[in-house]
This record gives sequence, structure tokens and C-alpha cells, in this order.
Amino acid sequence: MISEPELDGEWESGRSAAAAQEPEGPRERVRGPRRAWLWALGGAVLASAVWAGALAAQDRFGDRAPRIAYRHADDLCKVKLTAVSASTTQLAGGYARHEEHPALDWAYCSYGAPYVDDRLSYEAEVLVELHKKADPRAEFGAGPTDLGGRGAMASSGGEVEQVPGLGERALLTRRVGGSRLEVLDGGAAFSLTVQWYGGPDTPDPDEAAVQAAMIEDMRTLMAALRR
Repeated sequence: MISEPELDGEWESGRSAAAAQEPEGPRERVRGPRRAWLWALGGAVLASAVWAGALAAQDRFGDRAPRIAYRHADDLCKVKLTAVSASTTQLAGGYARHEEHPALDWAYCSYGAPYVDDRLSYEAEVLVELHKKADPRAEFGAGPTDLGGRGAMASSGGEVEQVPGLGERALLTRRVGGSRLEVLDGGAAFSLTVQWYGGPDTPDPDEAAVQAAMIEDMRTLMAALRR
């Protein structure tokens, strides 16, 4: 699912800039590897774009385009994660990307906070995909295990449950060190990932509170982008 060959370079340069801002010195995750999951959503973004390009090239779209009740966001970082920040630490959007294609528009934002010794660090990522020709319902919640995102979390021992009353279908995946909330509504797919890491003596977060905040912020996000 990578749309354009030049995306590889752009994604690497974006990650390099973000990595350059990370404080020196070792930082341990509370539980589980950090980098593997940081790559997961990045892989999902690139994969989605390539999938759209491949579908366009093969002209395999159906006659009926999926319903999309949401607009494309040029800068997704304008949407604040107010509830998640209240339950974790103040998170600010720091890296936004978006692209528009005949079959798929997507927007992405990563959120972070300054590192503080002896305290949990939090990061969040938001991805919005607008599938304009191919119906995403058949793919939702059943991603391949070698692409990161949903499949990678499931293969790493994540627990998935349905979230009622959010879009047409919503899934909350819990895993070591974080959670991901995914929502499908017509041709629009939303994803919010929150992860945390720290030293071995750093207390664990209130995961139930974080997950409830994720659901609240997802509602806010969907309302902000609704046409």
C-alpha cells in the first residue's frame, strides 16, 4: 500500500528529523519494544497509499463509490488530543503529512511531549483515510501480519474488542505499552494510537482512563472532519 516511489525518501527524512529531536541518553519502555510500533503506523500510512495507487492502475473499482461523510484534512495536527492529554501528559502535534489520490486521500499527525526523567513518556499518532473508490469494509480489522498496524499488533499479543456507538464499526486493540483505536464509517477509516515508555521503576498508566480518553478524542476528531 505505498502510493509513490518518492514517499520512501520523504518518510525517512521526516523520521530522521523527529529522531534528531529526541533527548540523548537511554530510555526504556515500560514494557515491550518502542521502535517496532513506531514503524507500525508509518508502514500502515505508506501501505495505504500504495494500495490506492495499485487499485487505480488496475482499474478494479466498483461502480458504486463508498459513502464519505468527512472532508480531507491538509493539516491533521490542528486537531488537538485534549482528552488523551488530560489522562497522560500534554501532547502537541509535531509532524503532519497528507496526500490526495484518485482512490485514496490520507492525512497523518504524530503527537509528542518533552521527555522528563523518571516519568512516563507518551506519544500518539492519528491517521485518517478516505477511500473514494474501493470499499474498505472488507479489509477493516483484517490487515496482513507483515505490514505493521493492525496485523502487527495482533501478532504481538494485542487484545481486540468492539467499541459500540462509534462509526459503523470500531475496534480497540490493547497491547503491551499502548493501545490503538480504529473506526470505520462508510469510506472513511480513522486510527488513533497512544503508546508510553519509561524506566523499569516508572508506574504504569491508568490504561482504562487512557482508552476512554482515546474514544472521546476520536469522537471529537470525527465531528471536526464531518462535512
